Amino acid sequence: QVQLVESGGGLVQAGGSLRLSCVASGLTFSSYTMDWFRQAPGKEREFVAAISWSGVTTRYVDSVKGRFTISRDNAKNTVFLQMNSLKPEDTAVYYCAAARDRWTTTPRDMDHWGKGTLVTVSS
Repeated sequence: QVQLVESGGGLVQAGGSLRLSCVASGLTFSSYTMDWFRQAPGKEREFVAAISWSGVTTRYVDSVKGRFTISRDNAKNTVFLQMNSLKPEDTAVYYCAAARDRWTTTPRDMDHWGKGTLVTVSS
């Protein structure tokens, strides 16, 4: 049974930082592209960042470029999202997701999802 478990969310003031983690189990982690998505209240789920199986290739939504960094540790089956200079508009539930053997940033193409972790940025 595949499980993705996110952690690291919380309440932070604008300008602060958080580091999200997502631990995967039940899959061959190094075969998967790993993505982070987020969903704010009343809005659709949106792509935030993606990292290839090797960690060499990354991609970000424009609104987080220069502030967020995605990384992974295949030995620990974990993907991270370092979030700096947080803004109130970053407030959302953050989800990690896995796609086997393909590069994608589209929610419908992901094979597995975590349950999410809430990030709240106060002004």
